[in-house]
Amino acid sequence: MADHALKRLIESADRAISAKNFDALMDFYALDATLVVKPGMLARGKEQIRRAFESISAHFNDSLAVRQGHMEIIEGADTALVVMETWLDTIDQGGARSATLRRATYVFRRAGSHEWLCAVDNSYGTDLLNP
Repeated sequence: MADHALKRLIESADRAISAKNFDALMDFYALDATLVVKPGMLARGKEQIRRAFESISAHFNDSLAVRQGHMEIIEGADTALVVMETWLDTIDQGGARSATLRRATYVFRRAGSHEWLCAVDNSYGTDLLNP
């Protein structure tokens, strides 16, 4: 997976999140994409997704840094499922650092001959099934 286009795309999106470059981040998403903000809360479309990321960044005191762990990419037709470890590094208001591991799932669809866009962004993965 080291040189898969989706791995590079996700790394780019994570850099944009960490840098709070939400204009660049929106290039990652399909127009009709859905983001799982938190269990039970979805953002639909680029406008809501952008606002959600601005709120998420503020929630983490603008300290959120995102990085990847292990990643599996499964392609079928013009769709890809990405299952991966996502690390969220944050600093709370008291200055304490923490690293949270999530097992994220993403659905991408091919928008052109070589371009992928994220249609579903679920950093919670199967944890959504937990009561």
